[in-house]
Amino acid sequence: MPKLKSHRASAKRFKVTKNGKVKRGQAYRSHILTKKSTKRKRGLRKSAYASSANAATIKKLILCK
Repeated sequence: MPKLKSHRASAKRFKVTKNGKVKRGQAYRSHILTKKSTKRKRGLRKSAYASSANAATIKKLILCK
């Protein structure tokens, strides 16, 4: 049986914190930034946590045990 590989695309996008939460970046920050307010763009810089509904799936992709 070969080694299981982690899903590299997911591993680059998400990190699992010490407490087991899944940390993610914000969407809507890549283009069409002229119509978005400075306050909105500044808020999008901050990272967020993935919802509990998606967290289990993401962990399965990243940590293959």
